[in-house]
Amino acid sequence: MLVNNKKVTSLEPFYSLHAAKNNGKDFSFVSLRGKKVLLVNTASDCGFTPQYDELEKLYEENSDKLVIMGFPANDFKEQEKRSDEEIATFCKINFGVTFPLMKKSSVIKGGVQNDVFKWLTDKKKNGWNDQPPIWNFCKYLVDENGTLKAYFGPSVSPLSAEILNLIKVKKPA
Repeated sequence: MLVNNKKVTSLEPFYSLHAAKNNGKDFSFVSLRGKKVLLVNTASDCGFTPQYDELEKLYEENSDKLVIMGFPANDFKEQEKRSDEEIATFCKINFGVTFPLMKKSSVIKGGVQNDVFKWLTDKKKNGWNDQPPIWNFCKYLVDENGTLKAYFGPSVSPLSAEILNLIKVKKPA
C-alpha cells in the first residue's frame, strides 16, 4: 500500500482523461468530479477474480459518492482471454457487476499502456506515484478533487479497513 500522505496534487488533471467503455463508447472523466474513484485492473481467470464480488458490494452501497472502474487487461499470464462483450457477460453473470467496465487494454508500462494507467503510474502526471500494477486487481484511489490518494496491491481486499478508511465508508453488509 502506498498513500499520498503529503497530499501532493497532480501535475496533469485527472478530469482531462478519457477511456473507452467496454461497449466502445467514450467515457469522459469530467463526469467523475466530486466523487471518489477506485480504478482496478482486472482479469477473469485470476485467483483474485472473486474480488469482483467485493467491488460490486462496495459500489452498490456507496455509488452516490464512489465510482469503481474496472480495466480488464491481459498483462499477467494471459488471464483475460475474453473479448470485451464476453468479459461484460462473465462479470454480470458471475458477480452481478454493475460498475463501469472499460475496454480491455494494457495497464503495464510500455508503448501500449492505456492513458489512464499512464496517469496513475507516472509521478510526472499524478504528482507522486510511479507504482505500476504488479498483478491483476491492483487498486488506485482518486479523491473527489482528482488527486491520487493511494495504491493498493492485489492482495488488499476492496473491503479492507485500509481502503474503507480512505474512502470513509462503512463495510457493506
